[in-house]
Amino acid sequence: MKRVIGLMSGTSLDGVDAALIETDGETIRAFGPGTEVGYSAQDRSILQDAVDRALDWGFEGEQPDFVAAEAVLTRTHVAAVRAVLDREAADAPPVDLVGFHGQTVLHKAPRDGEPGQTLQIGNGAAVAKALGIPVVYDFRSADMEKGGQGAPLAPLYHRALAHKAGLSDVAVLNLGGVANVTWLEDGQDPISFDTGPANGLIDAWCQELTDKSHDEGGQLACAGAVDLDVLAQLMSHEFFPKAAPKSLDRWDFSLAPVRGLSLEDGAATLTRFTARTVADAIRMLGEPPRVLVTGGGRHNATLMGMLEEELSRVKVEPVEAVGWRGDLIEAEAFAWLAARYERGLPTSLPSTTGASEPVCGGRKALA
Repeated sequence: MKRVIGLMSGTSLDGVDAALIETDGETIRAFGPGTEVGYSAQDRSILQDAVDRALDWGFEGEQPDFVAAEAVLTRTHVAAVRAVLDREAADAPPVDLVGFHGQTVLHKAPRDGEPGQTLQIGNGAAVAKALGIPVVYDFRSADMEKGGQGAPLAPLYHRALAHKAGLSDVAVLNLGGVANVTWLEDGQDPISFDTGPANGLIDAWCQELTDKSHDEGGQLACAGAVDLDVLAQLMSHEFFPKAAPKSLDRWDFSLAPVRGLSLEDGAATLTRFTARTVADAIRMLGEPPRVLVTGGGRHNATLMGMLEEELSRVKVEPVEAVGWRGDLIEAEAFAWLAARYERGLPTSLPSTTGASEPVCGGRKALA
């Protein structure tokens, strides 16, 4: 067993989640402390600029300079690891490894037989040097080289969590900037894919029209009315009829259809859009008796209520109902994936990303 700290910075650019687990990359022996370190407004601006320049680049021509953004990422991720270590007992054993996801600034899914490309910026070697702990990073590239989507990567960890909790025949729904679902059926490889936007568009709508970063508790959406014509326009996107596995970039969708609506009606329409596309995606696979929800979207009461309406015969509840740490699961997953990489175990499967074979993805930077 190794003591591993996992790190995750999502597309919402709100901060870094960090969590410690004890694992051999197959089973989970114990959960250690976890924390979140937020980005300052200035740091968020630097990271958003990196995303904007990556979108303009689009993998064509010379890659932009991400030095400023990577300095922010190194400093903040190192601070997050140290914050976790500060929460440990004074006589705790040393940490063996760090799993560092980095910051996704551009993701291009495979299309029409052409392989996809993905870019997570972040200097794994700099993080390792600053901490004096080996770092595993760049988890997605190897999967895409084998024809995979490069995402989602948490499903095998979801399976490990479910096994530890004695659960089967359950769907795990992650509501981050993008929504993705993992279908866990007893005796079968997990099936996973992105379902569409989750918080990303709602957050962007709030940031465009207010001084708030998100719709706190879904209050704006609760006060608004869904515009059915705009909802139909959003639902017509080419992503939704595609067969799984499939993935998308946080920026593949725009706010253009909702512009012209009131703040509240736009929030309501985007929230219903997330709920309906999640429900449609789950129904493509069947009807699980239970959906466990992780990620920031589970704090949005209006979104959770809409999910219950759309999945009327399915029990929808936050992962805390089974004792999981919903704010830390993604970070835990990259700790677990780092341990798997060290042992040469698969970090993705054909059923989770569409890769041609099981893939052990990652690179290691020594301290």
